Amino acid sequence: MTHGRFGKRLVDNDMLLLTTSGRATGEAHTVPLLYLRDGDRLVVIASYGGRNHHPDWYLNLELEPGVFVELPGTRRRMVARTATSKERTHWWPRIVDAYDGYAVYQSRTQREIPVVFLDPPP
Repeated sequence: MTHGRFGKRLVDNDMLLLTTSGRATGEAHTVPLLYLRDGDRLVVIASYGGRNHHPDWYLNLELEPGVFVELPGTRRRMVARTATSKERTHWWPRIVDAYDGYAVYQSRTQREIPVVFLDPPP
């Protein structure tokens, strides 16, 4: 509703709005997520609070990696992909440093919490 003007920070981190296409309905679904930045790449974490299954937004982008990202003052198309094991190992300490709750979430579940890269389309 506010296009990211309000609620753009949580636990000392920036927030974005991620819009995916529903895998069953094809309808747009938008969720707020913490993110980290790596140049033009944005990094989000499919933690779902440490639940034993992936969040719907993650399952949606596995099927359709074309997503929209909204940051204050801008909305752009991006392409999502899950980090490889090696990339996740590299990023995980930085992610936990940004928000230590992710370490708690990982300790609550047997699944490996996915790290997702959002890149501008080629």
